[in-house]
Amino acid sequence: MTTADIRAKFLEFFKQNGHAVIPSASLIPENDPTVLFTTSGMHPLVPYLLGQSHPGGTRLADVQKCIRTGDIDDVGDNRHLTFFEMLGNWSLGDYFKEEAIAWSFEFLTGEHWLGLDPNRLYVSVFRGDEVVIRDDEAVRIWQEAFKTVGIEALVADVEHPDIASGAHIYPYGRRQNWWGPAGLTGPCGPDTEMYYNTGRLHDPAFGDACHPSCDCGRFIEIWNDVFMQYNKTVDGDYVPLTHRNVDTGMGLERITAVVNGKATVFETDAFVPIIEKIEALSGTSYGDASSIRSIRVVADHLRAAVFILGDERGVSPSNVEQGYVLRRLIRRAVRHGRQLGMSGAFAAEIANVIIVMFADAYPELATNQERILTELAREEEKFGKTLEKGLREFEKMFSKSGAISGEDAFVLYSTYGFPLELTEEIAKDRGQKIDRETFASEFKKHQELSRSGAEQKFAGGLADHSAETTRLHTATHLLDQALRIVLGTHVFQRGSNITSERLRFDFSHPEKITPEQLKKVEEIVNDVIKKDLPVHFEIMGAAKAKEVGAIGVFEDKYAALGDSIKVYFVGVPATGGYFSKEVCGGPHVGHTGELGGFKILKEEAVSSGVRRIKAIVGESL
Repeated sequence: MTTADIRAKFLEFFKQNGHAVIPSASLIPENDPTVLFTTSGMHPLVPYLLGQSHPGGTRLADVQKCIRTGDIDDVGDNRHLTFFEMLGNWSLGDYFKEEAIAWSFEFLTGEHWLGLDPNRLYVSVFRGDEVVIRDDEAVRIWQEAFKTVGIEALVADVEHPDIASGAHIYPYGRRQNWWGPAGLTGPCGPDTEMYYNTGRLHDPAFGDACHPSCDCGRFIEIWNDVFMQYNKTVDGDYVPLTHRNVDTGMGLERITAVVNGKATVFETDAFVPIIEKIEALSGTSYGDASSIRSIRVVADHLRAAVFILGDERGVSPSNVEQGYVLRRLIRRAVRHGRQLGMSGAFAAEIANVIIVMFADAYPELATNQERILTELAREEEKFGKTLEKGLREFEKMFSKSGAISGEDAFVLYSTYGFPLELTEEIAKDRGQKIDRETFASEFKKHQELSRSGAEQKFAGGLADHSAETTRLHTATHLLDQALRIVLGTHVFQRGSNITSERLRFDFSHPEKITPEQLKKVEEIVNDVIKKDLPVHFEIMGAAKAKEVGAIGVFEDKYAALGDSIKVYFVGVPATGGYFSKEVCGGPHVGHTGELGGFKILKEEAVSSGVRRIKAIVGESL
């Protein structure tokens, strides 16, 4: 089966079981200060998991675009990816463990669906602790599911799990089988994970006994069902929830590899055409041990870059936040491409292959093809100049002491973006070996500083839905409309980020905004706040939303929801019409007067044709 086959089968299966198929959210989170990218299928659905009603109903299924860059330096091995697709099904206060587990088993093993051998399927459940009991309900349901195919699913010994015992159900602790809460308090609960036995022999280096959580590579985790059934209080108590949710996630690339018996995701159709293009451009072979890592890096990083650039809220390479991650992905791909022997501008050629591969499932890639190719070519050219600067700095350092120290190598890497491998290669030509231990020590110090900043950035866990961020969210709608009034209807939101202190709004506009224009925008927003206009939403179809003049991202994918788009209105028709009509998931205040006041702090350029405004709201403004 191809990735397209499995993607389609998954959505069809859950559609047949009463789920609304919803489109993938943007890779750039809207109004969420806690993450740079959408990292999971659950991420865009947090407001609904917390109790908001979803336009699609209480049963949902989707394939979500995701970016994770925490392990970016590990990409190149046989399992890490930066971009991936996550298959997910959701129950928002509807069904629970009985249906979720039965459907997971049916989809994985059913002849009409994935048809995996149930004898090679193993599962884990929460083992319980001094606070929450073992998930015996999940154990029972799994045993009933296995029984339908004639398998007696024994429960493994908690202290000495071993596949040799014949057990198919393995109780593990919180580290493996517990989710949440996102912060110190909130929804949380046990999960159950599904593993597939690849048939590989156990590696004794990982212990005498083998079981699903063993790291020897024999088992591959393929699906995870999370059961949000408790609310953790400030006192540390776990109170059963009345509104219980199910959240599942299965990586498309990984399950495709498992279904087709491939050793890694890189041997699936999600990567093969990309790798073949890299081989053709570089004259190398994926089967060559000296080339495989760099080929994987180029394939993965350019795939991720294409999806970020082609996203409906696509960002451009820069030195901050999402733009910085994008720049790092492109430059790492270019560096590894050059190590493979590719010269000139090759990134755009590989990107064209990626766009053709995924345009059917993600039409925004074809729509934004020109932008994707232009930005890649521009960044590739810039990096060429960076390499030149690094070489000049290398010569300066070398001429001073006749050697390059580990500290020097790190300065070249961190300040000039000069790859350690390239530093080592040049030093080797001069009879010198770089002290990797010193470099690693400097790198670790740098990581600790970075993590310290990241912990502050991500302290909120998932999306912060406090009263302050809700007010700022509503302010972005007022700002958006005011900009369109002052600058013109070409203004279109290109991204936003909200913390509890301020809003940041990116939008399309070709030139710097004058002080007079900014003043006028501020006056319009404050006038709407002063009028204390009501804010409400209506659920309607895409055609109706366009008809009433709502602004937002209208793609063909919205057709999957039918009459299920949420449109927020600001104002009263009887008193001069609505001030703002915008497609949005919420949340928002009930009246604009709750914002108190609005003040623009800064206006600046983000990239070519994209501007940024930072602003605050409050009673004293």
